[in-house]
Amino acid sequence: MPKPEQLYGPSSSILITGASGHLGANLLRRLIADGKNPLRVLLREGSNNEAVEVLRREHPAGRELELVYGDLRDYPKVRAATRDVEAIYHCAANVSTIEGNAAHKREIFGCNVLGTRNILRAAGESGVERTVVTGSFSAVGRHDEAHRPAPETLPIYPFEPKLPYARTKEMVEHECLKAVAEGLDVVVATSCAILGPADYKPSRMGRTLLDFGWGKLPAYIPGGFEFVAARDICEGHVLAMRRGRSGQKYTISTQFMTVDDLLGLFERVTGQPRPALRLPPTVMAGIAEVSSFVLSN
Repeated sequence: MPKPEQLYGPSSSILITGASGHLGANLLRRLIADGKNPLRVLLREGSNNEAVEVLRREHPAGRELELVYGDLRDYPKVRAATRDVEAIYHCAANVSTIEGNAAHKREIFGCNVLGTRNILRAAGESGVERTVVTGSFSAVGRHDEAHRPAPETLPIYPFEPKLPYARTKEMVEHECLKAVAEGLDVVVATSCAILGPADYKPSRMGRTLLDFGWGKLPAYIPGGFEFVAARDICEGHVLAMRRGRSGQKYTISTQFMTVDDLLGLFERVTGQPRPALRLPPTVMAGIAEVSSFVLSN
């Protein structure tokens, strides 16, 4: 098996899933800018694929992309997409911020868990040299003390209440470890909340920025989170492909930002003032719980 760095020879073909999402769209642009590899993207028919369509219209190299269509849950289509591919960036995921009903939970389980299983199985059968799977910060273990950093080795506390999306991303990592145990070369690149361009769908953070800019964000709560710039999460994925250790996961973050810091950034970008109403976390938690219940039914 060649070293990971050798995957980036001029003839090495790369498959990207989720290229119409925020991360995938930026990673696709990064790889095109590198100009080293034939690129293939797996898209879902009927989905919002504007990020790829714009790239193909506006960038000369975008017209050289190989487009294949299929659902991650359709194994024959996934298997066909991985044929003659040396490396895979599996960025596709069904992201959800609600509890959801039974059908919703089945949907995100099928896309995130079974879809990842299909990608890894196809990678093994197609002889793919390395697969980098995008992980989520929601599947990272946390210390009880909020000020302490959470390393990749910190185990998940299984009894903590979590949304279905977070549980599926934990299961995605389990599928990756099973694949490594069976001899595949798999690395997990864990993403925090992404800030940056090419957010066509848009993502949760993109929607928040739009609401802020249009004055539709009536209030906010204090707090903070780990954020990653789009350029940094792309660099992290490329480094995971080139230098990562098989079976390991790497958390990629630019910096921790408080909500007030984030809104300060939004103010500079949009020229709009932040909402005047700053709600206590306890109030917002109640609103979120009611909203999740309503959206789930």
